[in-house]
Amino acid sequence: MTMLKDPSVKYRPFPQIDLPNRRWPSQVITKAPRWLSTDLRDGNQALIDPMGAEKKTRFFDLLVKVGLKEIEVGFPAAGATEFDFIRGLVDAGRVPDDVLVQVLTQSRLDLIERSFESLAGAHAAIVHLYNAVSPLWRQVVFGLEKNEIRGIAETGAKVLRDQAAKYPQTKWHFEYSPETFSTAELDFSIECCEAVMDILRPTPEQPIILNLPATVEAATPNIYADQIEYFCRNLPNREAAVISLHTHNDRGTGVAAAELGLMAGADRVEGCLFGNGERTGNCCLVTVALNMYTQGIDPHLNFSDIDEVIQTVEYCNQLKVAERHPYGGELVFTAFSGSHQDAIKKGFAAQEKRNDELWAVPYLPIDPADLGRNYEAVIRVNSQSGKGGFAWVIEQDQGLKLPKRMQPHFSRHVQDLADELGRELQASDIWEVFRKVYRLEAPQHFQLVDWDEGKGPDGARVFAGKIGVDGKVQSVSGRGNGLISSVTATLAQTFGVNLEVRDYAEHSMGHSSDARAAAYVECVTPDGRTIWGVGIDEDVATASVRAVLSAANAT
Repeated sequence: MTMLKDPSVKYRPFPQIDLPNRRWPSQVITKAPRWLSTDLRDGNQALIDPMGAEKKTRFFDLLVKVGLKEIEVGFPAAGATEFDFIRGLVDAGRVPDDVLVQVLTQSRLDLIERSFESLAGAHAAIVHLYNAVSPLWRQVVFGLEKNEIRGIAETGAKVLRDQAAKYPQTKWHFEYSPETFSTAELDFSIECCEAVMDILRPTPEQPIILNLPATVEAATPNIYADQIEYFCRNLPNREAAVISLHTHNDRGTGVAAAELGLMAGADRVEGCLFGNGERTGNCCLVTVALNMYTQGIDPHLNFSDIDEVIQTVEYCNQLKVAERHPYGGELVFTAFSGSHQDAIKKGFAAQEKRNDELWAVPYLPIDPADLGRNYEAVIRVNSQSGKGGFAWVIEQDQGLKLPKRMQPHFSRHVQDLADELGRELQASDIWEVFRKVYRLEAPQHFQLVDWDEGKGPDGARVFAGKIGVDGKVQSVSGRGNGLISSVTATLAQTFGVNLEVRDYAEHSMGHSSDARAAAYVECVTPDGRTIWGVGIDEDVATASVRAVLSAANAT
C-alpha cells in the first residue's frame, strides 16, 4: 500500500456547518473556564501499562495541588482496580471539600449502579453518562436507528435519576455526552441532549453538564467552533446547561479546537496534563491554561513549578513529555540559533531597564521564571550558535560581561570547539575555552607576584612590582599617565613587549561586599594583531594589571 495519487477516491472533506452570521470569530477569551482533568480515566486507559493505586493516588494529589476542582477519577465498572481506587479516595477522605470527583459510565443499568456504589458517601460527585450517536456508530457498530440511540440515552438518564435518589447524602451532579458529537448530525445531538434534560430536569442553579466530544478530530478547528456555536444557539433551556469540550488531537489541533470552542460559547474544558490520551492524545490542559496566562488571564491553575509537574506525570504515565512540548518541554525556552540568542540577550537587558512589569523579550512569550525555570537554560550553545549565545552563557555561569568588541574574538574559539566536538557545549566547556584563550591558567610566561603604585614628582603614575618570568621573580617598574599605561610601559622597557591599548572595560562580578572584579583590555601589537587580555581579582586595580599581563602572554 502506498499513498494515493488521488485521495478523493477514498476520503471525503468534512462538510461545512450552515451557520449564518457566526459570532465566535470576533470573540475573545476573557476568563478561565471550568477545568476537568481526565488524566486518571481517559489518560489512564491510553497507557501501555495502566496506573495502579499508588500512581493514581500520587497523580490525584498533583491535580489537587495545581488547582483542579473537577477530576475524573476513573471508570468504576471497568474492574476492581478502578473501583477500589475510587472507593479508597472516598473512604479515606482524600477528596477536598472544594473538589468534585467524576466517574464515567456507559448507558447500562449494571454499569451505572456500579458507578454510584463507587462514590457512595462522597460529599459531592459527578456521574458522567455517555452513548455514541454518530451515523457511523449507529450503522456500523450498533445497527440501530436514531430513535433507538435516543432511547439508550433516555434509559440511562432515568437510571441516573433513580440511583441518585438512593444516595441522598451525596450532592449529585450529572454529565451527559453525545459521544462522537463531532461527526454526528448537530440536530440529532441536540435532540438526545434535550431528551436527557427532560428527564433530569436541570435548572440554572443546578445545571447539567453537556459534554460535546471531538471523539475523533475530523475537521479543522473552525468547524468544531461552528458546531459548538450552533449547539449553544439551538439548545432549549441553554441556561440550565454547562457546555463542556472534550477535544482529541488526531489532526494536531486539539488545543486550537478547545480555544475556538470557548470563543463559541462553551464553559468547560476537559483534557489531560500534557495532552496524554488515546491515539494522538487529548487537549493539553497545561497549554490551554498557559496560553490564557500569556494573555493576562488568570487560569486558576498553578504551574509555578512545572518541572515537578512533569516529573510526576512522567513517573505515573511512564511517558516522556516531549522536548518541544509547549511550555513544559525541556527545550521550549532554549535558543541555539545565534540570531535568536542575540535577540533574547538584548531583550533581557532591555527588560532590566524597564520601569514596569510588562514582559517583552523576543522569542519568549512567557517568563520562564513564572514556571520555575532558570534563565541560565534559556540560551544553550552548539555549532549553530553565535557570539551572543557564548557571551550569555559565560555571563550566566561565571558573571563575566564580555565587552561587545570582545565577543567576536571569543566566539571564534568556541565555534571551533563546537565544530570539533559536534555536540552541544556545556557551560564548563565554554569556561575551559575562555580560561585557555585568555590565559587564566597557571603557569604563564608573565605572572603577577606583587605590585604597588605611586606618583612621581612630575605627577606621573609609577608602577612597581614583582613579576614572575618563567618561574623567576623579577622586580620591575614603569611610568605612565595611568595605571594601565604604566604597566604597558613596564612591559616595554623591561621585557621588550610593546602593546598599544585600544579599549578597556571593567565590572563587578556580583553585588556582595566580597564580589570580585573583572577587567578586559584590547591591545594591538606592532605587527597589527589584536590581542585581548582578561584579569580577575578581588581588587579592581589588580584585575586591570592582570588583564594587561594576560594580553602580554599572548605575544
